[in-house]
Amino acid sequence: MTVHFAEQIEVVVTVPNHGLGLWLLGAFVLTFVGTRMITRLIRAGRGPFRDVQVGGTHLHHQVYGIFAMLAAGAIEFCYRPDTPGAQVLAVLFGAGAALALDEYALWLHLEDVYWAREGRKSVDAAFLAAAVGLLLVAGVNPFSDLGSGPAAHAAFAGVLLLNVVLSVGAILKGKTALGVIGLLIPLVALVACLRLASPDSPWARWRYRPGSRSAERALRRYPPGRRTRIDALKDFVGGVPRR
Repeated sequence: MTVHFAEQIEVVVTVPNHGLGLWLLGAFVLTFVGTRMITRLIRAGRGPFRDVQVGGTHLHHQVYGIFAMLAAGAIEFCYRPDTPGAQVLAVLFGAGAALALDEYALWLHLEDVYWAREGRKSVDAAFLAAAVGLLLVAGVNPFSDLGSGPAAHAAFAGVLLLNVVLSVGAILKGKTALGVIGLLIPLVALVACLRLASPDSPWARWRYRPGSRSAERALRRYPPGRRTRIDALKDFVGGVPRR
């Protein structure tokens, strides 16, 4: 009886989750790319696509995304469906997350800044979500316990707290993406904390006095209008913001 129960536990632990992470990430990426293609066609006035109007109000696609995530989460919590229902819910949640994050900038500004420079925050959020999704699919788990017993649990809590502190420090230095990724890979957050803060970050406003050596180094490292290859990739995927 004991052996049979132990075998059941081993089977439960080793059975894969049917690649749910891949289904979710794949749906997220495909929906985000498809949404950007459609919105760029609407912007250019090409194709059959048009903005959805309900009673004279523009119905943003983030609304569909929010409802999709709510439905997927509620069904998963209440019914815990097995294959293929679990894969369907993963696809529904991933697609909904893409639709919602594609208008992330509207959450912050509470106005339609989709094609403005402020709207680039939506592309940043989608890129970051995809990167985190890749790490999760790869099996990165910062919450794996260090063992059993009070000492091991205390060590685990200490490591987790240090990881959160490093991630917050990276975000305060203006390195939001590295800070979020650092929650999964602590070394990334540590490197971001040790690097120079961007001039417009909270850390720079608090710690870099105007005219100080640190402030001048930050301006040289991050000059106004600075562009990187990642910025070019964001323009290619998300479209160039209007000036």
